[in-house]
Amino acid sequence: MNTKNAFVTASGFYQKGQYTRALETLNELLNVDRSPKTYALLAKTLLKLGFKSDAASAYELAGRQKPRREDYLREALLLHGDCGNDDQALAIGSLILPMAFKDPDLAFVLTRIFLSRQQKELLAGFKTVLVEGPELRHRLMAAKLLTDDLYDEGNRHIVATLFKKHPDNIIFRTLYLIFAREVSDLAVVDKHMAPITASIAQGNLDYVIPDNPFFHLHWCGDEAINKLAIHDTVPLPAGHAEARREAPHVWGNKIRIGYLSSDFWPGHATMKLMQRTLELHDRDRFEITLFDHSDLSSQREQEFDHAKWGAMVDVRSLSDQAAAEMIRARGIDILVDLKGHTKESRARILNHMAAPIQAAWLGFPGTAVNIDLDYIVGDPYVLPDHSKAHFHEKFCRLPECYQPNDPLYRPKPRPTTRAQHGLPEEAFVFASFNGNRKVTSQMVDVWCNILKRSRDSVLWLLCNGPRAEANLWSRLEARGVNRKRVVFTTRIRYEDHIDRQQLADLGLDTFPVNGHTTTSEQLWGGLPVLTTKGTNFASRVSESLLNAIGLPELVAENVQGYEDMAVELASQPERIAQFKETLAVNRSIMPLFDAERFTHHLETAFEMMVARAKQGLAPDHMDVPALPLRMEPFLTYDQNAAAIAAE
Repeated sequence: MNTKNAFVTASGFYQKGQYTRALETLNELLNVDRSPKTYALLAKTLLKLGFKSDAASAYELAGRQKPRREDYLREALLLHGDCGNDDQALAIGSLILPMAFKDPDLAFVLTRIFLSRQQKELLAGFKTVLVEGPELRHRLMAAKLLTDDLYDEGNRHIVATLFKKHPDNIIFRTLYLIFAREVSDLAVVDKHMAPITASIAQGNLDYVIPDNPFFHLHWCGDEAINKLAIHDTVPLPAGHAEARREAPHVWGNKIRIGYLSSDFWPGHATMKLMQRTLELHDRDRFEITLFDHSDLSSQREQEFDHAKWGAMVDVRSLSDQAAAEMIRARGIDILVDLKGHTKESRARILNHMAAPIQAAWLGFPGTAVNIDLDYIVGDPYVLPDHSKAHFHEKFCRLPECYQPNDPLYRPKPRPTTRAQHGLPEEAFVFASFNGNRKVTSQMVDVWCNILKRSRDSVLWLLCNGPRAEANLWSRLEARGVNRKRVVFTTRIRYEDHIDRQQLADLGLDTFPVNGHTTTSEQLWGGLPVLTTKGTNFASRVSESLLNAIGLPELVAENVQGYEDMAVELASQPERIAQFKETLAVNRSIMPLFDAERFTHHLETAFEMMVARAKQGLAPDHMDVPALPLRMEPFLTYDQNAAAIAAE
């Protein structure tokens, strides 16, 4: 056979659309000619005949020959990807990987495969090429590469590019606003929130439904709307919760509690709050298991004895289904999710019938959307009766405060000076240590009013970086505040932060998300905090904390009352001194920092949940009775110092 003539003949058939005759000629030709051009023509012919997978293999054979033809390998990878031949696509990808960092189509296929295999660590290099790709599918895939790191410049670039190219896309606008709030870019937030606010005012919820439930709370304080933000969640089938509760279960002599979290390491805010409660659980009545999916690098930063907290069970490598089956196999009576809709949550494990009783506590200040939960643990302040209609969980209300606190390991404030922190000695110091995403335009405007109405006062303001500081200062300056009236500060070592809080005169809370751990830290450090009555769980936390420490008078009725009270207190140093003295005394007597009392109330709640379940009763709202108030201090300085020395 004359190979040249045969190839020309096959090519002619192909050009005329006679693909079957071209295939017959090529099959005969391949007996004597297996050159790249022959395999490439075979691939094109097979593709025309609808044999996509065979075409991919032919392109691969053409490309792998020496010298390697990357153009043929590219076509092979794309076709293998379309056919779902992921292993073959990855094998070719390893040969032409540099090409994939410049080619959005290749990057799209490889990204899809790596995401399906949970190999996210391999994807960083594809972000830029995908977000700059010519097709919407490229950019949507880039959006899937976003991580939880709001300070990552790659993430920021993706979001900014997506919104610039698709300004009317609701999801891209939502993402853009999340990143803008993180650095307090209030001008951008105000501009791009305007259509959202107008839309909601007209009863249109198009901007609410695709929003992330956690970030949604930072701009919307209406719990009737909060429950409608359902981004990346799937409704549970009818009867799912009932089937879970009715599944066979053996109750033991002890109540088996499982805590599910990614925060099981001492440096995390959650453990700073609850590690003492974990230690104090009555092991004669309760078995404690920690189902752990914490970041290993964070856990290794500081040595700790997790055996004091409970039995640690690693669920990092397990699927949600497998984790739930393992939890069920361990006979857990109550599974308590500590994350909800927050970073690194695996609350979806609860959607696989993990335990007969499932409860949410501490991590997420609102109803957990499309998560199978029986109860949310709160208190009468954060979960008032009129909120019941806005939660799918039943309320389990502890009598004083839902937030645990650790009085033993949390460092006690040490002496420090204003000079060490750049604060004027004689001025009245207002302080906000809340995260920048909680600082809204309304809050800054109220703070400006306070400064203008209060002589010889300054605002001590925490910023997460230079960008946030510049943005906040721009807003303050535009509102006529002199630069000398604002002292910006940064995050510092935890022990030093506890020390410095006492230098301020009055903490200023934020809305619609209060300080949570931040507020209890300020109260522990001796700083009175001014707040106002809230409209949802996230905006009622400080009210709960202030009542639990014995300072309910620092809860204003509304924002105007908050402003007026701040101005009034700035001219009454004797009242500030009295508040600080009250904090110093009440820290060792009142419920807020009484971990033993709190643990008793929490354990009573668990017993009440189990009692209903054993009787075959469905979950219902419940209020835990309070122990008698203490008359003697539960914590002394010596105990606190001993705990710190032992670390």
